[in-house]
Amino acid sequence: MIVDTFVDIVGTDPLMQGLAGGVVIAVLNLFGASLVLVWRNPSERAMDAALGFAAGVMLAASFTSLILPGIDATPGGSPIPVLSGVLVGGLFLDRADVIVPHAHYLLTGRRRQDAANPPETLPVSEEKLASLVLFVLAITLHNMPEGLSVGVGFGSGDTGNAVALMLAIGIQNIPEGLAVSVAAINAGLDRRAYAVFAGVRSGLVEVPLALFGAVAVSVAAGVLPYAMGFAAGAMLFVISDEIIPETHTRGHERLATLGTMGGIVVMLFLDVSLAA
Repeated sequence: MIVDTFVDIVGTDPLMQGLAGGVVIAVLNLFGASLVLVWRNPSERAMDAALGFAAGVMLAASFTSLILPGIDATPGGSPIPVLSGVLVGGLFLDRADVIVPHAHYLLTGRRRQDAANPPETLPVSEEKLASLVLFVLAITLHNMPEGLSVGVGFGSGDTGNAVALMLAIGIQNIPEGLAVSVAAINAGLDRRAYAVFAGVRSGLVEVPLALFGAVAVSVAAGVLPYAMGFAAGAMLFVISDEIIPETHTRGHERLATLGTMGGIVVMLFLDVSLAA
């Protein structure tokens, strides 16, 4: 029913579906960011559980909506193109992370450090400005694979699977949007101003990338397995390098793990219900 309603509203053109999918996940990101207006001080326990849930959704979606369908879309069912894309996607995020500091700094306010490299100390005004700049860059980088994966899903022509992926990414965008809102407030930004800022940022990143993903695989069908693998690899990198480690640093590991399991269950349910 959800898939039929989506098609009735948007139509069957993969490009329009990809654009609409990007708008949906951007709106849900804005919704999550706006929650801070009414839920002013979410606890660390709640945030770790919510981010664990987001990680679970993304983890399951990487396999059920990107890697496995990508292998099925490869002539002869060879896994090589998709797995190559996975490696390139992870490598891309790894190299980009060298330029843009980890999103965890923005979520926690702490810099990663080791004995040989103690944390820097900046004046308060410079620290807040640096936090704001890094915030924009890191969260933009973080959202790139999400928008791309939705566009690639619709570009593949499998609308049921793509809608499931769109809903999964949108659902996980809610706690993610809330988390970065809290980080922005900790950096000194106004709650209401940030809610607007988050919506603009989401629209500028996820919507064009969703459209780009749909166009790329529609114009060059042979790119599809590589694109699906790339999106999955980038998402897996974000999950393993950013989200899960940060949900296990404040003593709420068990709750975060249960949240991850809950996210996996929700994504599998969506996949079976909508992609059938």
